[in-house]
Order: sequence, then structure tokens, then C-alpha cells
Amino acid sequence: MRHLIIYAHPNENSLNHHLLQTVIESLQSEGHEIEIRDLNQINFNPVLSLQDMQEQRLGKVAEDITIEQDFISWAEHITFIYPIWWTGMPAIMKGYIDRVFSYGFAYRYDQGIQKGLLKEKQTVIINTHGKSHEEYASLGMDKALSLTSDKGIFSYCGLEITQHLFFDKADKATSEQIEIWKDQIKNTYLQLV
Repeated sequence: MRHLIIYAHPNENSLNHHLLQTVIESLQSEGHEIEIRDLNQINFNPVLSLQDMQEQRLGKVAEDITIEQDFISWAEHITFIYPIWWTGMPAIMKGYIDRVFSYGFAYRYDQGIQKGLLKEKQTVIINTHGKSHEEYASLGMDKALSLTSDKGIFSYCGLEITQHLFFDKADKATSEQIEIWKDQIKNTYLQLV
């Protein structure tokens, strides 16, 4: 299976990077094809410019966006790995969505009816955050996160979400807890095979 990993964290020593390595190892052990788009490493420009918007309306796409869209078109499965910062995705990931998941590529409207164009692609989303699951639940933030990202972005564009993993209290995670999370990730990818 062709797997694309879209990753956003600037620190190579972060927990997110450690989880990225777990995903890569899990997929490699099963012999899958893997492409990794480390948005910080490739210095992805997250700013949706007026020029981008004007060209998209004309059916044109900037070269850096074409590259990313080609990776998405190639993939059968897409994994997104990023931390939750300020109750949302990092700016570079949001900018990736803004620029790459463009009208005519990721979605369109047919006679006023929205249609996701990334159907038949599965996705796993892996997030870390500092608060506990209980804190997020008491604030309704757990539902808000799932609504804004899962329904508002990924499902909206036709992606089939097979798993959305939220790893809480990530800044205080013990090595034992990280091993449990790594096992969850490994099991997630074993089920996809």
C-alpha cells in the first residue's frame, strides 16, 4: 500500500518525531511504500496568498502545491502527525491544508452540493496535547477538535478516517506511557494491512 505521512513539528527530539518514527517503522516492517512530507524540513510556505487564490479560481496551482497534490494523489493512505497547539493544528499544518486542499482538488460543489474529491483514501490522524482527556472533555474541546478537523477538513474532503489518536498530557508522558502509545500506533497500522 502507498502511504503518505504529513508531519508538522519543528523539533527532531520531540515526542511527535518519536511517534513519526514509530509509524515509519510499523509501515516498513509490513513492506509498504512510504513518502514523508516533513513540512518544517521542506520549509513549506503556509501562507495562502492572494495570487494562490486568484490562480485557484482559474484552475491553476503553484508549483510547490502541485508537488504536494501529486503526493496526495499517489497515496492510498495518508497519516497526519502534529501536536495540538492553542486547541488547533500548528500554523504550518493549517497553511498546508489552506493551500494544498484547494477547490477542484480536494473538494468542489456540484449544483450547490459539496463533494469531497479525496474518496477511497484512508487516513489516520495522530495528535499530542498537553491537557488531559478529562480536561478536554469537561470543556467540550474533545468534540470541538474532532468536529473542526475530522468533519470540517478531512471527511469534508472525502477522506475516510480510520483512526484519530489523541495522546494527552504529552509534555509529562512517562517512558511507560510512550510505549503504550507506540503499541497503539503499531496496532492501528496492523489493522490497516
